[in-house]
Amino acid sequence: MRIARATTQAVNGLTARWAGTVTDGTAFSAAGVWPLLAFLADGAGGAARAELADALGLPADHAAGAARELLTAMEAMPGLNSALGLWTKRTLELKEAWETGLPAEAHGVLTGDLGADRAVLDTWAGKRTGGLIERMPVELTDGTAMVLASAMALRTDWLRPFEEMPLWPTDGPWRGRTLVGLNRRSALLDRVGVADTPDGCVTELKVLGGHGVSVHLLLGEERMTPGQVLTAGVDILAGRHTVVPGPRLPYGDAGPGLRVEETWCVTPQPPTLSVRTVAYDVTAEHDLLEAHRLFGLTTARDATRGHFPGVSDSPLAVGSARQSALARFGALGFRAGAVTAVAMVAGGGIPELRYVTTLARATFDRPFGFLALDRRTRLVLAAGWVTDPKPYREDETSDQW
Repeated sequence: MRIARATTQAVNGLTARWAGTVTDGTAFSAAGVWPLLAFLADGAGGAARAELADALGLPADHAAGAARELLTAMEAMPGLNSALGLWTKRTLELKEAWETGLPAEAHGVLTGDLGADRAVLDTWAGKRTGGLIERMPVELTDGTAMVLASAMALRTDWLRPFEEMPLWPTDGPWRGRTLVGLNRRSALLDRVGVADTPDGCVTELKVLGGHGVSVHLLLGEERMTPGQVLTAGVDILAGRHTVVPGPRLPYGDAGPGLRVEETWCVTPQPPTLSVRTVAYDVTAEHDLLEAHRLFGLTTARDATRGHFPGVSDSPLAVGSARQSALARFGALGFRAGAVTAVAMVAGGGIPELRYVTTLARATFDRPFGFLALDRRTRLVLAAGWVTDPKPYREDETSDQW
């Protein structure tokens, strides 16, 4: 499984530009949109072709090959299910060169019966995502000639699960709420780090899952916007910002939500990273045409003429472009859990505290961002911003995953 560095940079670049528009709680996947834009760019002409290439970050002549490479690599990633689908009316004749560039099993038929076609598309979306997304985010009309879609489902279990217990934030927008808190302690201080970016400092916490998947939690300074924090996260991945890892951080308030201090202990202990964060379940619907410039669809949405001569001799324009997205972060993995830990000291007098160790406390108890990525390629598969974490309810259990 290999992805050209230029392709990864192009997809992550779209993630960063999309992240720059985020203002509230959301989830999105540029990796889900990028291949569709690439295949459209391959068949586009004129201004539409130039705009799509600019949105992709690659020349249109290279787009289809890069999209095929990306889809092949994503299909090979453990824990990730991905697919591409194409449906056309029987009366629409596609250019052979363009159609053969798509996956062989992708092509289906639009019958013109809107109810039946909707059922087929929804079934495909549900099957390809394992039920995470149950409805195809597309507007079907009598004039719909073609639907091009992608589906992606990412599942990973943490290498070390969190302990679940109530969390009561004392400051910030979540103050006064009882939330599903997730706690964990580790001797690996390098899982946390701080980057000093032009917009402010960002604390990055890496949570490792199976199948080579990681979720990076990103907490910025309170004055920073969601877009600034998420964009900083993508720039950190690309090496454009230097991260000072936990073992090299100074004592005191080392970064947003991060404090490093000396602590006394009875016996020699290694440095410890103590993490407190929250469970979240974020869903979002995106109308890509509302951000048509971001996705290179400004000209392509003009239905008064065709823009895709490489797709078909019939004039085609983009009538709708949407994405449904979901992200779940729980005690067991990236998609739930209830364990309470109580530390007890054995009776028999007050022990002598003779040793000193380092304790780094990372607390994510106000809005923060996340990036879910493949560790080997550093390709960002999903991203988002958390503003409404899960409320704590005693009747819920963490094994309902």
